Amino acid sequence: MSEEEQAEAAEAADAGDEASEDAVDTDESDDGIQNGDFLRLDYTVRTVPGEDEDEGRVVDTTHKEVAEEAGIDDDEYDFSPRIIVVGEGHVFASVDEDLLGREVGDSNVVTVPADEAFGEFDPDDVRTVSAEKIPEDDRYPGAQVTIDGDQGYVETVIGGRSRVDFNHPLAGDDLEYDYEILELVDDDEEKAAGLIGMYLQETPEVRIEEESVEEEVTVEAHEDEETGEVDRETEIQEVDKRTLYIEATPMMQMNQQWMFSKQQIAQDIMGRLDLDRVVVEEVIDGSGGMMGGMGGMMGGMGGMGGGDVEEALDDVDMDDMDVDADELVEELEDAEE
Repeated sequence: MSEEEQAEAAEAADAGDEASEDAVDTDESDDGIQNGDFLRLDYTVRTVPGEDEDEGRVVDTTHKEVAEEAGIDDDEYDFSPRIIVVGEGHVFASVDEDLLGREVGDSNVVTVPADEAFGEFDPDDVRTVSAEKIPEDDRYPGAQVTIDGDQGYVETVIGGRSRVDFNHPLAGDDLEYDYEILELVDDDEEKAAGLIGMYLQETPEVRIEEESVEEEVTVEAHEDEETGEVDRETEIQEVDKRTLYIEATPMMQMNQQWMFSKQQIAQDIMGRLDLDRVVVEEVIDGSGGMMGGMGGMMGGMGGMGGGDVEEALDDVDMDDMDVDADELVEELEDAEE
């Protein structure tokens, strides 16, 4: 064997060893939690404490007691474990990476740098604007305002000028993400409810049904050679559908995220859970809605006394009414017969 052939053989052997090592590493990385897994997490996110602080400010949490201690308004927030999909950007990238290979029951605290969290603080995003651009009720320090499409917070208002910070309130802050993995979620209904809860901060009632529905299906298509128009022959067939039903609560219907993004949310869920369609059900109970009010109105009208009716008729100007007297007499005679 020539020296050149020996060198090639050695390189091939080295390549084989590296491939074997890569295969071992891959096998090891396949253990534990992987991208695409649905997890139920408990977590608390705080800013990294400064030199004079024992602990940072609470940014987000699934623990009601933590929120209460931090003075977070909990009236319209569902403090419960969240379902996320690993590797899909539902948590910060460094947290996603830390979850890989872990097991149910594991916990950890991950430091998320500011540039990955809400960005570095940019002094150029603190601008002086005309106070006329700010509603009078919002001309005070700390007010959240929208100016020319940008959201910011008022710092000062002096005369006809206002200084507004358009940075995110947490810009420049490193964060601590303290999490615990509670369980791997396998049930599709739980997955669907959890994904909606992640988007809307509330979890609706859902169910998935396998059902047959009638659908117009193209059975044959002919293209006209001259015009290029396609003549389709269709028929109604029963088609199996996997349907997610979502019970829309009144709170959910007022949720801006849901109002503006329901199509995208539904498409995301259908793609992840192999669903054919999503049906949103609006439930109206019998506790005095519009129909109850109308019933009361009709009852009130029916209770009018004879005098009230006569007074009401006296107020009607018959000259303004288009009435055919002969037709009216004929109708009355027919009714008597």
